[in-house]
Amino acid sequence: MADQNIVNEAFLDAFAEAWNRHDPDAILAMMTEDCAFLPATGPNADGARFEGQTDVRAAIETFFQNFPDASWNAPRHFIQGNRGVTEWLFKATGPNGKIETYGCDLFVFRDGKIAVKDSYRKNRVG
Repeated sequence: MADQNIVNEAFLDAFAEAWNRHDPDAILAMMTEDCAFLPATGPNADGARFEGQTDVRAAIETFFQNFPDASWNAPRHFIQGNRGVTEWLFKATGPNGKIETYGCDLFVFRDGKIAVKDSYRKNRVG
């Protein structure tokens, strides 16, 4: 019998698709109750940190409001044990215009779900 606690590429594809649908319910269904989300931007060295389903949901919903056409394109996944990485091309329209930049998510998995999603994105200038 397969281990139900293993995260695989199909799981990460579904997670990426949930983000592209802007579907907080589907996103949070794939994250642990005590999950942490660290977006690419924020006031701290690690950006910002949102913990628990309620705070993570609020952060995700705010992000989708700020970037209503956000998409993560051409995802590529790498998984090793309880950690993983997804690389992507982020496209959106923000307050200062169009955004198109590469980035990645670093994941920590627990019990077949995402416990930590730590996002990084290139900062295009000029």
